[in-house]
Amino acid sequence: MCTGNGDGSKGSNPPSKKSHRVNLDWREFRANLFAHEQAEKAESDAHKQTGTPQESKPLGLKWAHPIPVPETGCVLVATEKLDGVRTFERTVVLLLRSGTRQPQEGPFGVVINRPLNKNIRQMKPTNMELATTFADCSLHFGGPLDASMFLLKSGEKKLKEFEEVIPGLCFGAGNSLDEAGALVREGVLKPQDFRFFVGYAGWQLDQLREEIESDYWYVAACSSNLICGGSSDSSSESLWEEILQQMGGHYSELSRKPKQDM
Repeated sequence: MCTGNGDGSKGSNPPSKKSHRVNLDWREFRANLFAHEQAEKAESDAHKQTGTPQESKPLGLKWAHPIPVPETGCVLVATEKLDGVRTFERTVVLLLRSGTRQPQEGPFGVVINRPLNKNIRQMKPTNMELATTFADCSLHFGGPLDASMFLLKSGEKKLKEFEEVIPGLCFGAGNSLDEAGALVREGVLKPQDFRFFVGYAGWQLDQLREEIESDYWYVAACSSNLICGGSSDSSSESLWEEILQQMGGHYSELSRKPKQDM
């Protein structure tokens, strides 16, 4: 079934330092198109029922909509089929790579709505950067596979040291901690720009596609405000609910359903 319930060798390899920078500015353009299409459909339905046109709303800072296939920077939203599966119940996974660039590389990402309510200092790290520069940063559960990662808000800065996921958000792994610490000491970034994850989620090439086809995950594109804007201590389910509500329609209805008994 879901990744991480078997051994870690079935997941993708942790990321290398190779750069795969992608310009994803088109995401907002696509979201506008999707919102316009949905508004036109709603207007047509309302006009049939009441005879009066409906006013379409502009795209807000927070948006989310379903997409047919996974892509780098999308989110996987756990469906009710994962209720009772402790590792992934009501999680939101940000895909850091879609796994389509190289034949041997499967998709992987991190769970972004599972704060551990601990900071790095409490874990008594042996890495010098973690023990000093990032000691007060909060920790999050990233997934069941054994490798630690971090996300960083880059804003308008172009950081060649890290791989961009969506505009303004990059990721790195343990082998790029030295570069991260150096950028903080130089004043380019602040420790608050980073979010650290224990573990990650990874799939074999066909595994994720099969899980999506089996209705374990909804696939969505969403705004950086949703991905980056939540509090580091926000509850596990609040982001899950908000993304489903932003997706609208039956997704919004599912966000209000109680958990399924397993």
